[in-house]
Amino acid sequence: IPLRATGFCNVNQLFDANTEQASRIEVIRGPGTASHGANALHGVINVVSQAPANERESSLSLEAGPDSYGRLKLDYSNAVGNNAYRLSVNGAHDGGFKDDSGYDQQKLSYRHDYQGNDWLVENLLTVTNLNQETAGFIEGEEAYKDNDRVEDNDNPEAFRDSKSARFHSRFKWNPSNSSSLNLTPYLRYTEMDFLMHFLPGQPLEENGQKSAGMQMTYFRQASVNTDWQAGLDAEYTSAYLRQTQFNEAAQSFLRPFLPVGKQYDYEVDSIMAAAFVNGNWQVAPNTRLSGGVRLDYVEYDYDNRMIDGNTKDDGTPCEIPCRYTRPADRSDDFNNYTVQLGIMRDMSDQLTLAFNFAHGFRPPQATELYRLQNGQTVADIDSEELDSFEVELRGSYSQVGFSVGAFLMKKDDVIFQDADRQNVSGAKTRHYGIEYSLRWQLLNQLRIELDGTYAHHQYDNNATPRGVNAGDNIEGNDIDTAPRHMSSVRLAWDMASNSHAELEWTHLGKYYLEPANGHTYDGHDLLHLRLNHRFSPHLTAGLRVTNLTDENYADRADFAFGDYRYFVGQPRSVFADISINF
Repeated sequence: IPLRATGFCNVNQLFDANTEQASRIEVIRGPGTASHGANALHGVINVVSQAPANERESSLSLEAGPDSYGRLKLDYSNAVGNNAYRLSVNGAHDGGFKDDSGYDQQKLSYRHDYQGNDWLVENLLTVTNLNQETAGFIEGEEAYKDNDRVEDNDNPEAFRDSKSARFHSRFKWNPSNSSSLNLTPYLRYTEMDFLMHFLPGQPLEENGQKSAGMQMTYFRQASVNTDWQAGLDAEYTSAYLRQTQFNEAAQSFLRPFLPVGKQYDYEVDSIMAAAFVNGNWQVAPNTRLSGGVRLDYVEYDYDNRMIDGNTKDDGTPCEIPCRYTRPADRSDDFNNYTVQLGIMRDMSDQLTLAFNFAHGFRPPQATELYRLQNGQTVADIDSEELDSFEVELRGSYSQVGFSVGAFLMKKDDVIFQDADRQNVSGAKTRHYGIEYSLRWQLLNQLRIELDGTYAHHQYDNNATPRGVNAGDNIEGNDIDTAPRHMSSVRLAWDMASNSHAELEWTHLGKYYLEPANGHTYDGHDLLHLRLNHRFSPHLTAGLRVTNLTDENYADRADFAFGDYRYFVGQPRSVFADISINF
């Protein structure tokens, strides 16, 4: 079940997931399968909840670190008759190493499983709350290297408050030994307020969504060598967005077109419906085929609750045309499809070769359609589409396990904001490279692990995104903030049966800071140390040191409005934790 409804994706939405207490987190390269649908383009992240235990178990975990950082995790599980349940709660406070920064966050997950004679029922409730003091970037070439500035925060007033709740019940019925039916109704709720300190005038955004949906999947084991599943997805979403500027812009030249007052106030109702089928076929003892197709339909019904156009909120015109434009009420709909086809062949008992093709899509988001600027009254944009081709070789020999994969992805109708601040589509990008992984048991107590990627992410036509000067041709340029090389090497040492140490080196390669590729960030290399000791079956303690050599680096860098901008990375930090199992 997606964290957010189709058309209302948010780049920060992963903080709505209880990743801290998940059973596992799956990462799938590319658009995934026909089950995933909208917004699955370059990859899929699946956070899987932890199932209840068959008997009573409980745990307590405490963690402390610099800048008043602290985190508490509680977990309790039990089973009574046909019912089993698990309650997982965690809360964290971070004072932030930058001035006037930090956050408080709480998450709760409650899972209840029921095993009946005919039905298996899984209920899951997840609730989150975040109160964040958002630190802004610092400006100036290589400003992140200046020790006198790394803790600066030029936007102490910035904040983000977000809360969310999600609930689903999955009903599973096995009408026969070779078939099953899953029915999954679900509910979503989220609200967020945050100060857009990065925009002139620093407007306040308030947004929220409520969703209700149903997923139905039928699985059939057609033969010993063949299985398939078919499904239907449907959901309804009611959403709103408001944007209000409370103070005059700091620069006088901005005030004529950025007036104080309400700038957007709209509601969007949407429906999504989809049908899909997936199948697997063992065509030979060592060869398997997989494939699937999905059809999606999404419709938006937009209601502007202000005056249409780009006037002030009272209807009077700005001295020059106001920046923000409110389109008139309208409806938009999009039809899309997903296709996946794969083949996997066991070359030997130790070696597997796999090929995969997938086509995915992302429909325009509501903000791209209705949050317009500079007099644009209609955003005539299409869904983004991506074709992905992959080949991967996986093997395991004695003390060595490895995988290496190559991929090519081509994306069309990429949505962007052009030099005139108009939301348009039509950009093309291409992405190709390799990903690799190695696990090598050097000695009984010593092993090395390696993960990494080397890839090119490039503009594939001469689009004109905002920030590109007239006459510049960006076709073939690297996509800004997309490094070519990322890797991690870990040396793990089991010092004793109850003691473990790990030293990790992470590398982030150089990347360009704007589409014209005129400015760069050189990348960085960091070392991290982790120690863990189990004193008894019930007590474990750990120590970790991040950025062991205290490097100056940037978590993110870009170049805009004529200057370098950096979000500064955290200096050397020491964290200690203790876990108790009851």
